[in-house]
Amino acid sequence: MSTITTPPASYASTGYKYISVSHVPANSPTATKVVIVALNRPQKYNAVNENMLTELESAYTLFNQDERVRAIVLTGRGKAFCAGADLEVGFAGLLAHKKSQGSMNKFRDQGGRVALAISNCTKPTIVALNGPAAGFGLTVTLPATIRVAWADAKVGIPFSRRGLTLESCSAFFLPRLIGLSKAMHLATTGATYTASDPLVSGLFSKLLPTPQETVAYAIETAVDIAENTSLASTKLMRDMMLYCPSTPEETHVLDSKVFISVVGSKDNMEGVRGFMEKRQPTFDGTVNKADFPFWPWWSPDGTELASQPPGNPKAMI
Repeated sequence: MSTITTPPASYASTGYKYISVSHVPANSPTATKVVIVALNRPQKYNAVNENMLTELESAYTLFNQDERVRAIVLTGRGKAFCAGADLEVGFAGLLAHKKSQGSMNKFRDQGGRVALAISNCTKPTIVALNGPAAGFGLTVTLPATIRVAWADAKVGIPFSRRGLTLESCSAFFLPRLIGLSKAMHLATTGATYTASDPLVSGLFSKLLPTPQETVAYAIETAVDIAENTSLASTKLMRDMMLYCPSTPEETHVLDSKVFISVVGSKDNMEGVRGFMEKRQPTFDGTVNKADFPFWPWWSPDGTELASQPPGNPKAMI
């Protein structure tokens, strides 16, 4: 696979093999506000391999740079969303990372890199869970902004039944989305449930009656977000909830800082004008250091910042 470092005119030209990227509408010759990413190994139920992970990370790097793209729909080709790791390939390639304690310490789960790329992308991802999702197939959805699912889709994280453990940052996201009790239940049993089961339904903001309606609703939602919301607002609010301090008092410091920063901004003024003039606003603001010098207020590389302990917005003052 060739390495793409800058957004292409059309995502049809990316040459990805294990994922496909299409525009909305599909016949657009150039990138559109909404793009659809589909895991593209339907004959393998979209089971994930190293190449698919590499392509996903690459695609999200491009989306984050591409000013034309404002929302992303993530789904699967064929009858499945993703069956998890391709067990026919196995994990032999990872054994080289166990040759020494030093190499093990440096190892970073590739699924986790994809999860962070989705989470850190300034463009929101709407997952359309159109079929079964297991292991990585479920954990990759957790960093998304919105998840909708076919009500009868089978989902599970069978790591305990394969002698494995949580990956793709899911130990962070899963209990925050459905609570520690249900997360412990899912991880410990490793069992499979339907998306409508009370144990897992909290992962999804909407359940749809068919796979086709699930994808259609996700696209409709993505278009609405792309056309009518400020990227700066939605990204900052996602980060405020995801990297929220541990007390109301600290959160008050953080949300006050963020709120006063957006008041009077270009997007704020445009949003108010659009509402008053009864027209669709045209937002073009982004999250950048110039406008929001305190962002990010956490450590992006996972290590403590000497001058700003993670989760301590007092350091911003």
